[in-house]
Amino acid sequence: MPAFCRDCLAPLAAPAPRCPSCRSPRVLADAELFDLAIAHVDCDAFYASVEKRENPALRDQPVIVGGGTRGVVSTCCYIARIHGVRSAMPMFEALRRCPQAVVVKPRMALYAEVSRAIRDRMQALTPAVEPLSLDEAFLDLTGTQRLHGAPPAVLLARLARGVETDLGISLSVGLSHNKFLAKIASDLDKPRGFSVIGRAGTEAFLADKPVRFLWGVGLATQEALERAGIRRLADLRAWDKADLAARFGASGARLWHLARGQDDRPVSPHDQPKSISRETTFDADLSDADLLQGHLWRLAEQVADRAKARGLQGRTVTLKLKQADHRILTRRRALAEPAQLADAIWRAAEPLLAAAQPQAPFRLIGVGLSDLSPASGHDPAGDLLDPGAGKRAAAERAADRIRARFGADAIIKGRALR
Repeated sequence: MPAFCRDCLAPLAAPAPRCPSCRSPRVLADAELFDLAIAHVDCDAFYASVEKRENPALRDQPVIVGGGTRGVVSTCCYIARIHGVRSAMPMFEALRRCPQAVVVKPRMALYAEVSRAIRDRMQALTPAVEPLSLDEAFLDLTGTQRLHGAPPAVLLARLARGVETDLGISLSVGLSHNKFLAKIASDLDKPRGFSVIGRAGTEAFLADKPVRFLWGVGLATQEALERAGIRRLADLRAWDKADLAARFGASGARLWHLARGQDDRPVSPHDQPKSISRETTFDADLSDADLLQGHLWRLAEQVADRAKARGLQGRTVTLKLKQADHRILTRRRALAEPAQLADAIWRAAEPLLAAAQPQAPFRLIGVGLSDLSPASGHDPAGDLLDPGAGKRAAAERAADRIRARFGADAIIKGRALR
């Protein structure tokens, strides 16, 4: 059976509890180990890991990345997870479960910078990299063995080792014969995991799994399936494909295939998100126009950071506001030309906020950029209506270069201090 050590990458003649060369217990073995090429790579607790890398004093502390007692957890480290903290959990509940946690506000520019460094290493292995977010991506390593002199499994282990050694971020890897199973595999052995689901073992692996295990099955779909007596994937397989489609529509046919581990979606490096957005929930309902504009600017910067990291630009800016009674106001503005700069996003959203100001107080504010396309590489030069646009664009690019070299807090715009 093919096997190798994930730490020293030495090949093993047969599976063993420890590597004969370096004595590491992280030996990987599978009958199809060197035949599979579709991978899902996921950074472990990415934001929290970056914060611990930046501040070693946090290494053994429970860390929550988020903000405010009425906000939510963006992510948390595995120490915090032991106490029951989870992503998207309200901050007040997270702090109730783990009162000793260190809470750190998100620094999207920094996370985007680290994400770019990891992405560069992935693309050095294969051009077929499909990012899902800053911290995860699919890779298709078909045909890369001849180029790199090692099978995909070894290349992925080498990638994980290099990212952890050089960048201080650990990865979990899932390797299989399609995207659906690769994503499942990457979550089986976190953190620092590497799991394999081969073709021969796919149906046996899935048989006893609950239906919520499938991609796209939320609570409503799960309840509908359970009303039909379908609780596990083995139950789902007992149904005829036509009967599933007749009862559940197009999703029925999709679930029929997924229950058998079938997924023909290619790894598409050119796929892109439909929108990029960020939002924040306030500790107390907020009416002050200056403070709201300060929050708006910081969100515009975070959206711009993500757009720049992904090489995207957008034509539509959206402002989202939640009032004290939880009603949501949404306002949009089309840009004269696509943009990815924080300055352009803020200047489109700020008049929308000013117009909505009489409806304050607000408990949440969000900014989004949509109608996305690949970035053109050309910033606005300015015109009669906005002669300063070119200078502001050049200043923002210069600030980006300074932050990339000296850190996210090396230069801060005045309105961010409101």
